[in-house]
Formats: sequence, structure tokens, C-alpha cells
Amino acid sequence: MPTTTIKYFKYEHLKGDLRTVSEKMSKLANEMEEMLPDGPEKSAGMRELLIAKDCFVRAMLPDEG
Repeated sequence: MPTTTIKYFKYEHLKGDLRTVSEKMSKLANEMEEMLPDGPEKSAGMRELLIAKDCFVRAMLPDEG
């Protein structure tokens, strides 16, 4: 059974470097989704991976400061 967070790893709507970063994380997330047995640790790991993906994508945003 897929985790509830896998839906947040979509990247098709992004462009350029944002898409590139998000796509790499999506591929990893999907590999882990298929490889790991269901359970609380998988769910926790997928949530943490989602947080990391969001951070990496934001790191690619232009610095407006």
C-alpha cells in the first residue's frame, strides 16, 4: 500500500532547475516506496524525504534578499 505522502513528489508542473531537483527526489521516493515494507518507519522516512525535497527545491529559488 503506497504511503499518503507519495502524491506530493510530483514534479511535472515545475520548470527548469526546480523540476530537475524535484524529479530526482521523486525517483528516490518512488524507489523507496516500492522497496520498503509498509510500516511506521517507512511512513516517517517518506515524510522526512518530502521535507528534504521541499528544502532542496526552495534552495533553487532565486535569492530575493
